This record gives sequence, structure tokens and C-alpha cells, in this order.
Amino acid sequence: MRKASLSLISNLNRQRFRGISSLLTRDYISINSPSSSSSYSSPIHSIDRRIQSCAKTHVSILKTIQFQTNPSRNLGALVEKPTQLSSRQRKLKEKSDLEEAFESANTSEEMLKAFKDMEACFDERELGLASLKIGLKLDQEGEDPEKALSFAEKALRALDHDGKPSLLVAMALQLLGSVNYSLKRFSDSLGYLNRANRLLGRLEEEKAASVEDIRPVLHAVQLELGNVKTAMGRREEALENLKKALEIKEMTLEKDSKEVGVAYRDLAEAYVSVLNFKEALPFGLKALEIHIKELGHNSVEVAHDRRILGVIYTGMEDHAKALEQNELSQKVLKNWGLSSDLLRAEIDAANMQIALGKYDEAINTLKRIAQKTDKDSENRALVFISMGKALCNQEKIADSKRCLEIACGILDKKETLSPVEVAEAYSEISMQFETMNEFETAISLLKRALALLAKQPQEQHSEGSVSARIGWLLLLTGEVPQAIPYLESAAEIMKESFGSKHFGVGYIYNNLGAAYLELDRPQSAAQMFAVAKDIMDVSLGPHHVDSIEACQNLSKAYSAMGSYPLAIEFQQRVIDAWEGHGPSAEIELREAREVLEELKTKARGRSTNMLPTKALPLPQHSLASRNSQPNVPLNQNSASLTR
Repeated sequence: MRKASLSLISNLNRQRFRGISSLLTRDYISINSPSSSSSYSSPIHSIDRRIQSCAKTHVSILKTIQFQTNPSRNLGALVEKPTQLSSRQRKLKEKSDLEEAFESANTSEEMLKAFKDMEACFDERELGLASLKIGLKLDQEGEDPEKALSFAEKALRALDHDGKPSLLVAMALQLLGSVNYSLKRFSDSLGYLNRANRLLGRLEEEKAASVEDIRPVLHAVQLELGNVKTAMGRREEALENLKKALEIKEMTLEKDSKEVGVAYRDLAEAYVSVLNFKEALPFGLKALEIHIKELGHNSVEVAHDRRILGVIYTGMEDHAKALEQNELSQKVLKNWGLSSDLLRAEIDAANMQIALGKYDEAINTLKRIAQKTDKDSENRALVFISMGKALCNQEKIADSKRCLEIACGILDKKETLSPVEVAEAYSEISMQFETMNEFETAISLLKRALALLAKQPQEQHSEGSVSARIGWLLLLTGEVPQAIPYLESAAEIMKESFGSKHFGVGYIYNNLGAAYLELDRPQSAAQMFAVAKDIMDVSLGPHHVDSIEACQNLSKAYSAMGSYPLAIEFQQRVIDAWEGHGPSAEIELREAREVLEELKTKARGRSTNMLPTKALPLPQHSLASRNSQPNVPLNQNSASLTR
């Protein structure tokens, strides 16, 4: 969603570049314009689709640039107006008139016309501020990013000609970052934004500009950095920039203003996108609190807050609270006549009913929604996907398949128009076929999804997730050699997208370990299981069930190598961890003790002089070359494959 972010710069020191001088006025409007219903927002989808929000924002700064009073404008006050002006006076007056014409321009067309007239009288340096203003205006409109880029480059050349740091140079860099983001040139965008960020830090440190002037530009830079890093898949890093943007906004605006509330919701959505629902919850609740206080319960902003809270509670598996928030959101959307948003909220509600086991209720809800959808619409496809899920849970497999086939028929026609949405839908349908043990169909749908996502540079995180699912299903069906490239690629992509210590990355490494063990490569398996255990210990805690499973797998790998001392050491850790679970883990504890005794027996019957007695080092090289960039739930692991 493209939103103009307009922020306030006040009392900027006057800067003179030969003939053109200007003062940037307090028009740097707040990043979330009050005219918009929400700030940049990621699409919020069903938690069953792993809630992959893609935060897509266009940050631009609209400035009203006014030229300083030119001496020619006050010429009559200084001397008696002559009958005929001298050549120098005529030139000054002509420049003054051109400046005034540019100042009075309101539309981009008027500004471009005035700029063209100015080019005959001013050189490039003198046109720096005018170039900046036009670039900002074009960037805000978003219709011609290439033209915006040309003016941004002109502005930077003119304003940065002497190499001295200034707020105007920082603004030109921010503009270049924003335009390159629009053009999907993310590396270039990141470079310009990092330069702007460093320059603003230097200006603040050297007190070369006031904090009040710096903050709005810094806010725009931080928000744009968050967007670019998200688009590049560096979502954990993006969170830090979005948090800084929120801190700046709280210092700049009223603490409980609507815009601050929207910023809290944005941050909640960003945490949802990395599946960190616990961290997302307080930000979502704070957004709701602010908007209820400022706008009342019947506000569209409140409806948006309740919807993201519904997603968060679903991710936390508190489906009753999720449904409560969804129903409250629906009431507001209905009051405002927002039929499209209401339809999606109703589909979300049906999915929550399914999660609560209310299958008949969900089916009735979906039948009612279906009557309000167009025959070949994406919403109708989503209705049939959810219907198929409910029927599958009722073990009505034939009816479920028919619903999913209808959905696929609709989606097939939408691949070109809505590739990301269709890819997500294919991924969801594949899960249903996977539940029915129709693995070949599930893999085929995931490969279709992968082909669509590979053409979308901002969907790297989705590629990684889909690649992980394909690898897992291939592993499950015994196609181990084919599974490994998908899993290796997924591990690299997911590390970039979610951070190297995200639990999802741990599950992928666990599956890689299982694959190597199946191929009778226990040393490689042990390395992968060690990585998985290290990640899960950090992200989930050493006593989490999946962390214990990774430790168990590591013991198996060392056992397969014949390195029984190490196998026994890690098996003892498994026992210690299960003991911490108390009576609820009696069966697991008993099985773990039996495995330990078997290992001790094997160790007594075999010499280990030539075998490793220290844990293998973790791999230091990259797993994949990324030439294969390929959504199974990230918590699917290979426990069953390694027993």
C-alpha cells in the first residue's frame, strides 16, 4: 500500500545556492496522514497460512519549499524605480518572477513547467532545492518513479557539491532511498538510507541542526529502512528500525495521538510477520487502547487493531479471544459499510471456528459468505479453501477435495494478476492435501507457489518457507536426495529473513540432519542436529519438547557414528530434560532411559579408540549457493524420521 509519509521540519536554517534561497517550512506532515485509515500495513492472513505479512510501505516527504526573498523583489524599496531597468536588474527580476511562479505551483505538472522555465536562467547547483521539491512531490504521487529518481539525483549533486553535511543532503539521500525502494532496487535503496542515517547522526552529534529539525527526517529514514530490510528478507533487523521509528514518533507527536497508535499497530504486525506473537501482543493492545481513547469504539482504526489482535491470539492458540476480537471488528466494519474488509473478517472468523472445532458452525458461516462473493473472485476461492478445511476435519474427504479443486480452478486464472496471494492460497491448499496423505498433489501445488514467488523480490521469506515445506514432504516420502537442496536453500533464506536463531531455522536444520542420517552420513547429520539444538535452546529453551528432540537426534547421530561416549552424554541430557517435565512426561522419560541403557551396552561391546570423543564443530560454510530459492508449518520436524 502506498501512503505518503509527510513529516514536519521546522525553522530550518536558510541556505543560499547562488540565485535560489529557500526556507523549508513546517509542512513535514506526520508519517501517517490523518486522511488515511491506517499506516503501511502488511496483509494479514489466516494463521494456518503461517501469517506471512509483507510489510510494504512507500515513505516520502512532501516539503513546501519557499525561496528566500531575492534582492530584486525589494528593488523598488531600495532605489527609485527607473524608467528602464539595467541588464543586471532585468536578470534579477526575471529570476525573482520565476522563483515566485515555482513557489505558487501546486501540482506536479505546474512545478515541472515552472522548473523548465527556470533551467534557462539557473545552473544545476542553483536548482538543487527545486529539484528536491519536485522529486519529493513525484515520489509522493508514485506514478513515475524514474522521473522522481532523476530529480533526486539532480538534487543530491547540487546540494552535496561541497561535501559538507546538511539536513538538505540527508533529505535528498532519503528521497533516493525511497525512490529506489519503489523501483525494487533494494540494495541501492539500503545504501542511500544508511548514508542518510549516518549523516543525520553526525548532524545531531555536531549540533549542526536542531533536534526538532532532524527528528522528522530521521523518522522517515528509520521507517524506510524497516521497509527495505523487510523487502530484502532481513525482518529481524527491520524490527529494530521500526522500533526506533516508533520512539521518534512518540517524541514528536502527542503520546496518545492516532498516528502513534497506528505506529504501535505497525510494530505489532512486524512481529507477527516473524511469528513472534508474544512480543506482538503488547503493541497491538497499546494501539487498541490509544485508538479507543482518541476515536471511540466505533472507529475504523479500532477495527484494524482488533483484527491484528485476532491474528495474534490465533498465533498464540487462544482461539476464543481471537474470535471475540474478530466479532467486535466485524461490527465496526459493518457500521462503516466496508464490505471488502468485512468479507475477509468473516472468512477469518470461519477459520477461527474451525480451530475451535466448531465445524458445522464454520460451514454455515462460509455458505453465507459464498452467496456474497463473485463467481471467479479470490474471496470465493478463499471460502472454498476454508470449506475444504472444515470438511476435511469432519473426514468428508471427497467433499473436501471437490472444494479445493474449485478453489484451484479459480486461482489458476489469477496467477498473473495476484501472484503472491495465489501462491499463499496454493500453499494453504497443499496443507489440506497433505492432511489427506495426498503428498504428490501437495508437493505439486507448492512447486507452483514457488515458481510464482521466485518472481517477486519482496517475497524472499515466503520462498524460504515454501522451500522448507517441499523439502520436508520430499523427506517424508523417501525422496531424500531431492529434499536436501530445498532444505539447504530454505535454511539460508530463512536465516536472512528471520535471523539465525529463529526456531523455524532450527526445524529446517533438524530435517537436514534427518536427511543426512537417512543417506548414511552420520557425521554431517550430527553437525546439522548440533546447529538445530543450539538454535532451539536459544529460541525455545533447552527444556522445550523440540529442543529435547534435537538433543535426542544428536545422540542418535553420534551412535550411528559409533561414538558412544558422546551419544551417551547427549542421551543423559535428554533424560535430565524430561525429568524436569514431571509426571506428564513419564512415557518419554522411560523411553529415553531405555535408549541410554542400549547405548551403554553397545559401548561396552566395542572399542572406541578411533572414534570421536568430542562433539563435532558446527559447520562454518554456507549451506547453499542460493541458486534454488524455493509453506509447511515451521514447527514440523523430523522426529518420526530419526527414531
